Amino acid sequence: MKVFVAVLFFAVMLGSAHAVDPGDWETTPPEPTPTSQQCPDGKAWDEKTKKCIDLDARSFNDLDRYRAARELAYAGRYVAAGLALDAMTDKSDTVVLTYRGYIARKSGDWPAAEHYYALALAANPDNLSARAYLGMGLAEKGNLKAARAQLVEIRARGGRETWPERALLMSIRPGGAAFY
Repeated sequence: MKVFVAVLFFAVMLGSAHAVDPGDWETTPPEPTPTSQQCPDGKAWDEKTKKCIDLDARSFNDLDRYRAARELAYAGRYVAAGLALDAMTDKSDTVVLTYRGYIARKSGDWPAAEHYYALALAANPDNLSARAYLGMGLAEKGNLKAARAQLVEIRARGGRETWPERALLMSIRPGGAAFY
C-alpha cells in the first residue's frame, strides 16, 4: 500500500470536539480501501471490527470521517462523501465547507461549489485548498483571469511551491486539466 504524505492533525475544541486541519493538503489522490470499494453510503470500513459501520459511530473521529469523505469523493461517490461530511462534529469547519465545494463542483453544481468555497474563504481567507479548488472551477468555466487571481492570493498567503499552487497552475496552463 502506498504511503502518502499528509499533514493532518486535530485541534482540541470545546471538550471532545475536534477540527480537522489538513495543512498543506495531500499531494496524491487517496488509495481505494474497503470504504470506497465495499461500504454502502453512510458507512465506512472499521479496521477493528473488519466491517462497514455507520460513520457517526463513536469508533470514528473527525479525522476518520474526513479521510472517508475524501476517499469517497475521489472515487466519484459524491452522495456517500456528503454523508461522511454530515457525520463531522463541526459542519461549518472550513475543511468540511471546502470538500462540500469540491463535491458540488465535481457533481456539476457550480453555483453550490462557489457558495461553499466562499463560505470556507470567509471563515478562513488563508484556506489555500479552497482557493485552489475555486480557481480550478473558475478555469474549467473559462474564467482564467479570476483563476489567476486565486493563484496570486495563494502565493501572497504563503502558498508558493505547495500543492494548491501546483494544482491550480496545472489547471490554468493552456491545455491543462484540473489536478483534482
